Amino acid sequence: MDPVRVAFSAECAQLTEILAELVDADLDRPTTCAPWTVRELIAHVRTGVGRLTDMLAAPAPPRAEVDAAGYFGRAKFTPSVDADRIAGGRRDASRVDRATLATAMDRAWRASDAAVAAAPPDRVVGTRHGDAMGVTEFLRTRVVEVGVHGLDLAAALGRPPWLTPPAAEVIADLLTGGRPTPAGLRWDQLTLIRKTTGRAALTVPERAAIDAAGFRWLAFGR
Repeated sequence: MDPVRVAFSAECAQLTEILAELVDADLDRPTTCAPWTVRELIAHVRTGVGRLTDMLAAPAPPRAEVDAAGYFGRAKFTPSVDADRIAGGRRDASRVDRATLATAMDRAWRASDAAVAAAPPDRVVGTRHGDAMGVTEFLRTRVVEVGVHGLDLAAALGRPPWLTPPAAEVIADLLTGGRPTPAGLRWDQLTLIRKTTGRAALTVPERAAIDAAGFRWLAFGR
């Protein structure tokens, strides 16, 4: 399979296993994606991994206009877009109880994966932001969403990060633009991802080093 599809499947399957272990008290914990709780953040991720099912059922735009890095452009994460995203996560969370969280996540990501498998590799899809993207590029954004929010969930639950190696590879490659991490930083992929997505603080020398290396500063809403 395509490495991006492998990463998507691996990370979603890992998250599904974690969800099956949660208890009710876990779901009410706060996350660093304020004001969401664990339950609401899970609902947001589940909605995100399931988007490709409807996108691939819709008519294809004529050509791709943006890649995965462009999808995370700062202009898309305005206060109004963020407010809608927060409300959507809360609304979706109210419809699913703990007993069905893992089942709903499993169903959502597997439906998307099946839709991608059935689509031509050069298929173009339209995003909710109005972007036209190649299906693999959009799937890359789903790997980012489930992987990075998985770090948020792990922190909220007091668990070690469960980021899978295939997902870490895809996310790190997107963040660095395919360039090697500056040798002086001595970061592994998890540290790279945490530092460059705001999940861990950067020192002044670290910021200077990655700015000089031309890392892509992606914009993330909730």
